[in-house]
Amino acid sequence: MSGAREAMAAPLVGRLVVVGLGLIGGSFAKGLREAKACREVVGFDLNPRSRELAVELGVVDRCAESLEEACRGAEVVQMAVPILAMERLLEQLAGLDLGDAILTDVGSAKGSVVRRAAAAFGRMPDRFVPGHPIAGSEQSGVTAADGSLFRRHKVILTPLAETDPDALELVHRLWATLDAHVEHMDVVRHDEVLAATSHLPHLLAFGLVDSLARRHENLEIFRYAAGGFRDFTRIAGSDPVMWHDIFLANREAVLHTLDDFRADLDELRAAIDQQDGRKLLGVFTRAQAAREHFSKILARRAYVDVMHSKDLIFIAQPGGHLKGRLRVPGDKSISHRSIMLGSLAEGTTEVEGFLEGEDALATIQAFRDMGVVIEGPQQGNVTVHGVGLHGLKAPAGPLYMGNSGTSMRLLSGLLAAQSFDTELSGDASLSKRPMNRVAKPLREMGAVIETGADGRPPLRIKGGQRLSGMHYDMPMASAQVKSCLLLAGLYAQGETSVTEPAPTRDHTERMLRGFGYPVKVDGSTVTVEPGHKLTGTRIEVPADISSAAFFMVAASIAEASDIVLEHVGINPTRTGVIDILKLMGADISLENQREVGGEPVADIRVRSAQLKGIDIPEALVPLAIDEFPVLFVAAACAHGRTTLRGAEELRVKESDRIQVMADGLTTLGIKAEPTPDGIVIEGGRLGAGEVWAHGDHRIAMSFSVAALRSAGVIRIHDCANVATSFPNFLALAQRAGMQVRMEEPS
Repeated sequence: MSGAREAMAAPLVGRLVVVGLGLIGGSFAKGLREAKACREVVGFDLNPRSRELAVELGVVDRCAESLEEACRGAEVVQMAVPILAMERLLEQLAGLDLGDAILTDVGSAKGSVVRRAAAAFGRMPDRFVPGHPIAGSEQSGVTAADGSLFRRHKVILTPLAETDPDALELVHRLWATLDAHVEHMDVVRHDEVLAATSHLPHLLAFGLVDSLARRHENLEIFRYAAGGFRDFTRIAGSDPVMWHDIFLANREAVLHTLDDFRADLDELRAAIDQQDGRKLLGVFTRAQAAREHFSKILARRAYVDVMHSKDLIFIAQPGGHLKGRLRVPGDKSISHRSIMLGSLAEGTTEVEGFLEGEDALATIQAFRDMGVVIEGPQQGNVTVHGVGLHGLKAPAGPLYMGNSGTSMRLLSGLLAAQSFDTELSGDASLSKRPMNRVAKPLREMGAVIETGADGRPPLRIKGGQRLSGMHYDMPMASAQVKSCLLLAGLYAQGETSVTEPAPTRDHTERMLRGFGYPVKVDGSTVTVEPGHKLTGTRIEVPADISSAAFFMVAASIAEASDIVLEHVGINPTRTGVIDILKLMGADISLENQREVGGEPVADIRVRSAQLKGIDIPEALVPLAIDEFPVLFVAAACAHGRTTLRGAEELRVKESDRIQVMADGLTTLGIKAEPTPDGIVIEGGRLGAGEVWAHGDHRIAMSFSVAALRSAGVIRIHDCANVATSFPNFLALAQRAGMQVRMEEPS
């Protein structure tokens, strides 16, 4: 065995002592013992039978008869006793010679534990790492000990300023060894979060069951209780003594959360009393959305996060051709704007064909957080009860945009004119994307905006500012920047106009008109002025041309293909992909052209054709900016050279799409030379190989298309984000005739 492997296999701890051999302590001990993370696991429990069982069941190596004996030579002491028993245990430990042993615990009220530790030791020991695993079981006791109990569950460590970093790191590694998701949190914040998400629900369940039981003789009412009552009150069957201890230990945080809830409950009572259906619908729709989000978080932990950690891989087999008719998901840009403008409108807006991807859902949640009642989405249908231009309310906390750059950039313009402060945050990918392109012109209008380092998220926007209209010559074509400034212009004093260096998508201008708000378009300049209103309307979202682009290229490069893509939006500011493919020789025709809700749509028929390399006209670049990854695949399959210039924006998308596509194509045997603002691709024969999507859904789908012309299998790594941006891509691709699937996890 190599030295590196020996080092990896070496135990993290010499002697681990676990005090309290119930479910949590026993599972911690058993899991680390099975993982061989400790040379010896010693248990101690006041119950002699628990000590016997712990050894018999392999939970520990041995048990000690006394706390002093157990702790002798210990490197780590895990305190897994009930929260109110912690005080006595800490006093006992303070009287022992523990040497350099690290102390840690599993209590659910960290403030109480920290105060008692400081009282027992005279100060908070620097080698004490407070912790709390958020895991459990309906069974209890050492016989329920399960070494896998903490797998994919959160464990929160709450170090203090004086906590030894080495001690913190070791405790973190012990929990990570059990496959737990370990996070660090401030003590006070931890107790507030747990009071709201765990302690309050238990208090309400106990209280409701007790209230009903006391008011109805012989518990008659329970004969008529349905599943909802059973589900809501299930947790009232928990251990009363344990919860008695927890509520007393976390008293302050529980009372604060309970007071907030009582105020909300009073508002609900008033809404029912006053027959305020709008208020009730707002509460219920927000709650439903929050519950669905919570369910998705649980599903993500069980599936998507595991896929991320294990590298979700697409296997794209060579060959195949496309036939039939397809309807791709709704247009993302129009879906975003339908929620934004519908929320600012007076009256109700009905949306059909809404894209139920995570980006657009982030926009819905942001407006719900600002007091807008939004029903759905249900099978693409959304109802927005608008509050008017001045009806938004301050959100309770930061607005989370996930991975949606559109949401963040457009909302920054809208929020710059509100009376309240807001903060816009996003996931790790969005947090790397530039926001100065909107922050700079908004500041020129009078907005007060702070960004993170290098002009990146989060954005902190100060409310109550008076914006002044201005004329802005955009240095770079960007529909997001244009739309941001137009939304700010709805509130600014005087006219706001934006001049583009090249045409960009005009969904915002079209939709403003659809809501009855006047917009002036003069050549490349768009102008709005304040003083008008938006009126609720009906919006039908066409299929997204960006999603259709993958199948357009696929049908073009695969022999004997003939496919119809139904009801696709063909807004002239979005059809650059069609124009570019036609210049390359693609056989594309538009059928059944019509207009729906101010947006032109058509069925797009694509048949296989021999493509040729071209110099892509720079005027078409802004009109196809999202479609270039798959257009690079078309270029790789074309005869001759394709050159792209003026597309530097591609380097600051979800990935550096120029470099990532160049790397992948090179791996597959295509000569692809990136330039600062574009790429030069020599058409050739695609080989087999392994490529990386770098978490970018468009890269993953583009290389899936490439396999139609490859000489062998293409394995595409890091594809998990396809499921959130284009959830049914694999199903549609397979139905059309592509041979791409997800690799089964090992």
